Amino acid sequence: MLRSYLRLTLFALGLLVGVQVPGFIEAYAQHIEARRAEAQEGLQGFQETARRFFHGDMDVLVEHYRSSEDPVFQSDAQSVSVLLQRARLLEREWQAMQQPWYAQAWHVAIAGEARLRSEVWQGYRFQVLLAPRAIAWGIACALVLAWVVEALGMLLASLLWPRRNDRLRRY
Repeated sequence: MLRSYLRLTLFALGLLVGVQVPGFIEAYAQHIEARRAEAQEGLQGFQETARRFFHGDMDVLVEHYRSSEDPVFQSDAQSVSVLLQRARLLEREWQAMQQPWYAQAWHVAIAGEARLRSEVWQGYRFQVLLAPRAIAWGIACALVLAWVVEALGMLLASLLWPRRNDRLRRY
């Protein structure tokens, strides 16, 4: 009887964890979109300069600043370069979040930027969504968690208490 309650508790835990997945993915996507817009706004003036003088090529603009005799431009080259790298990173993350749900989940869990994922995790508010996608994630996680723990328990039990075949002992 206790084993049944443990299974139910494990299933409920998996369900509650699973319903968080779509919410976290959505929070990550919104975070990326907001940071991307902010990065684009920060580069807007430099992009206009690059359009006017360097056919829109930001890398040529940065290189021009670096090769300038003026120490102010040299210093700005580093700042613009950092802004440009950040904007490109956020653009790649945004593109990844435009994929189907399973690619989004894989990206957030495995391939996503760790620092951005950590920022989202810090501000994430746990919620129980009753949307079909959240329910499906919850049930899937609950079943997988219950199956994995049950299989590990059975493996551990077979290693600790092996069953001996009575027929083999007779011979």
